[in-house]
Amino acid sequence: MAKPRKPAVEGWFTMDEAAPELIGVRGKQTGSYFFPPSGAIAADPSAPFEEREEVKLSRRGRVWSWTTGNYKPPAPYIAPEPFEPYSVVAVELNEEKMVILGQLADGYSPDDISLGQEMELVLGTLFEDDENEYLIWKWRPADAATA
Repeated sequence: MAKPRKPAVEGWFTMDEAAPELIGVRGKQTGSYFFPPSGAIAADPSAPFEEREEVKLSRRGRVWSWTTGNYKPPAPYIAPEPFEPYSVVAVELNEEKMVILGQLADGYSPDDISLGQEMELVLGTLFEDDENEYLIWKWRPADAATA
């Protein structure tokens, strides 16, 4: 029997398996976007105390950069055993023009991506415990959705 699937971080993304979305905030005066939504203390210098509203962010963007971690990070990072290298992709969202980091989706390697390539937000497992599977957002090549 499958374990219940829960967000690894509450309130940062939706749990819609078919079309997950990141949850951000936008300044009502300036239209500036912020992510993550909780604890977003950065401010637009032109309106440092503006009111903000919750918004769903673009599900697609373009590869801005990426890197691969070939070593196990120290605690509190939770790494599967045995440790396997993982890639983090910086994706510039189509609408908001902000860069969001996320792991490369399972089944893809850095050889599958290139600068400027369109990517799509998906959910993937970050870790599991005895009771639950904890999900996080990840990026996959957008053309994989139609393949």
